Amino acid sequence: MGVAHALKIIAHGVGSYKKVNDLPSPAIQHLMYDLRGSTTATSHRRPMHPGPILFCGDPHGQWQHIIDAALQTDARAVILLGDLEPVRPLHIELEAIRDRVWYIHGNHDTDHEDNFANVWHSELADRNLHGRVVTLPCGMRIGGLGGVFRGGVWYPKDAQSPKFRNREAHARVTPRQDRWQGSVHLRHWSSIYPDEMDQLAEQQADILITHEAPGYHEHGFHELDDLARRMGVRTTVHGHQHDCIDSSARWAEQGFESYGVALRGLMARP
Repeated sequence: MGVAHALKIIAHGVGSYKKVNDLPSPAIQHLMYDLRGSTTATSHRRPMHPGPILFCGDPHGQWQHIIDAALQTDARAVILLGDLEPVRPLHIELEAIRDRVWYIHGNHDTDHEDNFANVWHSELADRNLHGRVVTLPCGMRIGGLGGVFRGGVWYPKDAQSPKFRNREAHARVTPRQDRWQGSVHLRHWSSIYPDEMDQLAEQQADILITHEAPGYHEHGFHELDDLARRMGVRTTVHGHQHDCIDSSARWAEQGFESYGVALRGLMARP
């Protein structure tokens, strides 16, 4: 399948959604590609919606462009890449498309208590892909790693051993008055712990979504490349950096395709 046939839609910015044929070529941010050759135990299932999978760059509290695109394309899944920051519980913000929403959290989702509550205590809390792999009705296996690397836990670029392997160990040394819901400080609910990556690496997936960028990006992490290869993924998609750099020159070397989705941007795949 050629890229000219595979590319379906492009969106950029809040409320701007057009079919690709309406856009001049410089505005095309991503080439969509076909993974329908992937085989899984549930690949025979018929999706509830026949449209593409939409990957949504950091919404930061803006939802209408996502809802419009999902309804216009009859998207079979809507994948949010973190930094959601819903003003209301997430299931209320996305009520019109809640049956197809999946997400990971970003660093800003633990900036304050309201952000946390509207994500972690939403009726869509069971759609958080962080630390696990879910097989969509279409048979696509998607794994997720939310949050960011932080020096207070583990920042691989410092070339130092992690301060804590997991949240439980961190919580044990967190002063009681600083704990959030009996665990680590609120901020560290969106920190990445090594044990979370190790547990995810034991699973297999077709696509890995992360908030942080993998190693191709100037501000990315090669540890995410290693994770992707251990999971056998063919594609990674990330948010956080608010850009969509062409990394295709690195794909053969890294062993998978990598995509970033810009701030409030959308990337669609068949």
